[in-house]
Amino acid sequence: MTWITTIGADKAEGELKAIYDDLRRKAGAVANILTIHSLSPAILKAHLEFYSAVMHAPGELSRRHREMIAVAVSAANNCDY
Repeated sequence: MTWITTIGADKAEGELKAIYDDLRRKAGAVANILTIHSLSPAILKAHLEFYSAVMHAPGELSRRHREMIAVAVSAANNCDY
């Protein structure tokens, strides 16, 4: 059980529901890691925009390489995500 209060997709309303619905359309589900922002849809939105900018922005690194770096950093930090 999480100790961070979250709002699941089944209880989401308003702006949060719209964001969750969009995530489901794009990815097929709402990742648990994203629900930590559920109490503030504005922060969730900012997180998603930041992630998109980091992973999809033009640059020298391919998306594949960016994902590999993220996996390596997560492993180094003992993070499941």
